[in-house]
Order: sequence, then structure tokens, then C-alpha cells
Amino acid sequence: VGFQKILTLTYVDKLIDDVHKEFRDKYRNEFQQKGALGLLNGTFDFKDDFMRLLRDAEESGKVRAPAVMKTFEQSLKSQKTVKCMIETRGEKPKEKVKNKKNKVSKKEGSEAAVAPGKAPAADKQPSAAGDREELTKDEILQKNREEFFKRHMKAGEKSRSPKPEAQKEKGKKPRVWDLGNSNAKVLDYSNSAPNGAAGARPAEDFDPDAALGDRNREPGRLYDLEYESDDEAEEEEKVVQNPSKPSAKKGGLGGMFGMLKGLVGSKSLTREDMDPVLEKMKDHLIAKNVAAEIAAQLCESVAKKLEGKVMGTFTTVTSTVKQALQEALVQILQPQRRVDVLRDVMDAQRHRRPYVVTFCGVNGVGKSTNLAKISFWLIENGFSVLIAACDTFRAGAVEQLRTHTRRLNALHPPESHGGRSMVQLYEKGYGKDAAGIAMEAISYARNQGFDVVLVDTAGRMQDNAPLMTALAKLIAVNAPDLVLFVGEALVGNEAVDQLV
Repeated sequence: VGFQKILTLTYVDKLIDDVHKEFRDKYRNEFQQKGALGLLNGTFDFKDDFMRLLRDAEESGKVRAPAVMKTFEQSLKSQKTVKCMIETRGEKPKEKVKNKKNKVSKKEGSEAAVAPGKAPAADKQPSAAGDREELTKDEILQKNREEFFKRHMKAGEKSRSPKPEAQKEKGKKPRVWDLGNSNAKVLDYSNSAPNGAAGARPAEDFDPDAALGDRNREPGRLYDLEYESDDEAEEEEKVVQNPSKPSAKKGGLGGMFGMLKGLVGSKSLTREDMDPVLEKMKDHLIAKNVAAEIAAQLCESVAKKLEGKVMGTFTTVTSTVKQALQEALVQILQPQRRVDVLRDVMDAQRHRRPYVVTFCGVNGVGKSTNLAKISFWLIENGFSVLIAACDTFRAGAVEQLRTHTRRLNALHPPESHGGRSMVQLYEKGYGKDAAGIAMEAISYARNQGFDVVLVDTAGRMQDNAPLMTALAKLIAVNAPDLVLFVGEALVGNEAVDQLV
């Protein structure tokens, strides 16, 4: 096992393999004819073949033999003597490797700063040191150190003067984060600016509490943003300050009655008081993508409602107008009818008819996807669903609904519902009349006992007359129980135009 480490022969493995193959090929027939007994009684003349294989292996081993390691006497290190390592004045210094220079500079840098005065003393020493053949180890180190000091003293003196200026210019400024309350000192202008610096704010306009912010700020705590604009805050300050001006002129009993009158609240709103606030409210609504006409009508209705109204205690014009506008928006957006799909489906079951829901909307808002979600919700509540593929215009619409149906059946297999299929797809291909397909699907659902029919329609814009006419025909002919408009924020006012 250990011959590879003991012997230096590299051809042993090859020799063993060659002998094995040669012996097997030469005596194969005898082994097959005589069997095991032939091996005991037979004689094998293999000496000549073995010697031939040995010679071949030795020749190949010489060709592939590894390079012999050099002895110490043959290496370059043995040729270096103490004399060749000493540098004299008359000789040029030998080139050194850059890595060695860096190591020497790091190691000797501290010693150069401590003992700079030793370099002038070295000039007085005789230069006959190079004539000696042998020097002690301490003398060699001292000589090399002195030469190192001489070479680096001049470069160090040249680079000393510009260093302080460079360091001043390279200062990295700290990052200042918004809402971090870390720039309080920078914003603190309470002290007078030195040398009359320009841009300093007057002391009467400075609010130290507002500039410093929360001094008890917890680390890692995020402060909520205030959505109130500065203009609204200024308006509130003006409204609060104006009633106090006439009361300051009065004194004695009149001032007391004025204060009590202000607490009770007897100021009535006028159109002149509300106009600035309503103008800002209208601009804010327009900035939030509300149509200009709608914003103007809304502000006008709020003004008519509040004109002549007495303000409450400790209230301002801005807060009063904002509260009235909020109430108006809630009244407009509140639905006029209560939509309870599950209750309506159960009511349709009692009349033995399917509950029909039609999905409409512009292109790509997710009508088919939301139809599949509502199908899953209805199946979870125990209702069977029939999907009517009435989008005969868009390529791939029927295949999309077929995929949704297959996924829903995998989630709710018929075995889990007594062998009844909870969702099916009713489709007639492309190019057909959508209203006719919806009518056939509703009739099929009534005969088969489905609880809900979900009608998928093609996406369309309000300016597409043929598709809008087809949608109107589908609604008029089939009279669905619920029409759902699927939209998103990007649809905008086109949603209103399409519903109209």
C-alpha cells in the first residue's frame, strides 16, 4: 500500500496494468479449455514478456519523470553573502520588489519619526565600511536603517506642508435626514449672527419650539406627516386673532361681556369669510383629480348651506367649511340601495330562478379575474355557479374563463358536493351575439338548477359605438339582477360616461 511513498518509481501502476493485460490475453484460451485444474498443472513462460514490459515502462517513466528539486547549493539564496547585501555610497542601489519596499516603509516608518536626528550623524562616519568583508548582524541592521533614513527624509520634508490644507478640504459632510430633528443647531437662529451675516432672520419671527421640534424624540420613532398646508394654518390664525382686536379696545364691563359673548359663539358666517377657504378647497379637489365643474358645484353647495350659520365655540372658518364639505361628500358617495348578494341569491332560489350578475367595464381592468374571485366566494357559501362567456370579441377570452373553471373545479371537486359540479362554463365560441348567448345561458341555468349566472362581457370604451350598442342590447334583453362595473383609478371620468 505504501510503495508509492517509499519508492520514487512513477511507472509501477502502469507496469502492473500492462502485465495483467498481457498475461490475460496470452493465456486466455488455456484458462477456458482446462479450467481451474489447468492453472495448477500448467507451466507459464512469461519472463521474456515481463522484461519487455519492464523496459517499456522504464522508458515511459523517464519521459514523464517530475523535475528534481534543486539543492541548497544550487539555489540563488546560497549565493547571497553578507557582502552583497551591504550598499555602499559609490554603488547604485539594486532594484527591489515593490512589495518589500512597502513592508519596510510600514515597519520602519515609526522609527523614522522617533529618530530623525540620527541621519546627520551618519554622514560623519567613514565610508570605509564597504571595504570590510565581514560585519556583525547589528552593524548591518544599523547601516541599512541609516540608508533608509537618508532616502526618505527629503521626501518627507516636501510633503509635510500641504498636508494640513488637504485634510481640511477632504472633510465629509454628514447626511441630514428629513423629519429627523437632527438639524436643530443648524436651524437655531436665536443668537445674533456673527459679523452681521446675511440671510439671518429677525428675532421676532423666530419660534424656538417650532425649530427645535420634539426634544424628547425616541430613537427609531417615525413621526406622522401632517397633511394640513401652511396656508390653512395661517388662515386659522387670522380668524382667531380678528375677533380679539375689538375686545382689546374695550375695557372693564364691556370687555367681560365681549369675552363671554365669544365663548358662547355668536359669529355668523358670511360669503366674504368663506370665499378664501372655499377657493383653496376647490383647488385641493382639482389637484386630487376631481373635475373642475364638480368641484365648483360642490363648493357652491357648501357655501349656500353655511351662509348665515352661527359658528360654534372654539371653531374657525376653515374647520367649519371642511366639516361641511366632508358631510357633503359622504352624502354623495353613500349608495342609494343596499347590495346584499347572498340575500338576493337566496330570494331568487325561492322563486326557482337563477340570480344573474353582469360584469362590464373598459379594457384590461380585470373583469374576468374578478368574476373568478366572486365565483369562488359564491361556491364557498354553497351556491352553484354558471359562467356565461359573452366576450366574443377578444381573442383568448373563452380560454381564460375555461382555465378559471378548471381551477375552481379542482378546488371544489364534485365528490365534495355529492357528485354535483359547482361551477360550469357556457360558451358558444367567438363572433356570436352576446345577448343571445346570455339568454341561452340563463335558460340553461334555470333548467339545470344553477343558483347564480355570472355573465362576462367584452371590454369597451364609451366611444366604441358597436360594442356599446351590444352591451345595451344585452342589458335590455336579459334584465340582469345586478350589473357590476369593474373599474380602477386610471379609468377616470370615462367610467361615468360609460355608465351613462
